[in-house]
Amino acid sequence: MQVDDCYQLGYVIKSHGLSGALQILLDVDAPEAYSNLESVFVLKGQQLVPFFIQSMAVKGEKAIVTLEEVEDIDAAKALKGTRLYLPLTMLPELAGDEFYYHELAGFSLEDETNEPVGSILAVVEAGAQDLLQVAHPSGKEVLIPLTDALILKVEKKEKKLVMKIPEGLLDVYLNEDP
Repeated sequence: MQVDDCYQLGYVIKSHGLSGALQILLDVDAPEAYSNLESVFVLKGQQLVPFFIQSMAVKGEKAIVTLEEVEDIDAAKALKGTRLYLPLTMLPELAGDEFYYHELAGFSLEDETNEPVGSILAVVEAGAQDLLQVAHPSGKEVLIPLTDALILKVEKKEKKLVMKIPEGLLDVYLNEDP
């Protein structure tokens, strides 16, 4: 399993107690939906390592988890700060025009007049503002803010996203003048 085939579930905050339990932050929309997990991948270095879950108690966005082979406080402390992953196949199916960011890669992007803006390469999560990384037909790469207010239409079957592009934004990337 590769990181690109997964999504981040959360990360280990700290050890909990003396027997190897972990306190984790579930960085997902509905943490309670993950209370019956059987296993999780832990990112160690550049490698995803699978761990079976012995117990998991979810409360809000945090959970107390006991993993097989993590049997004492030292083993638990060694996992502090590590990120936890699940396969993309475990994501719940979304209805209608809802989408996960990873699904947008490969979509065509059009402006409100249905003019092509380019092909979406990825979504860049940049703190307070998420951005679409787009390959423009000119060969240049442009970044477009990804907000609900700018999305006009999502056509999942056609792999097309129609957005209101802020006035002058493309000119910043495409204008040859310094």
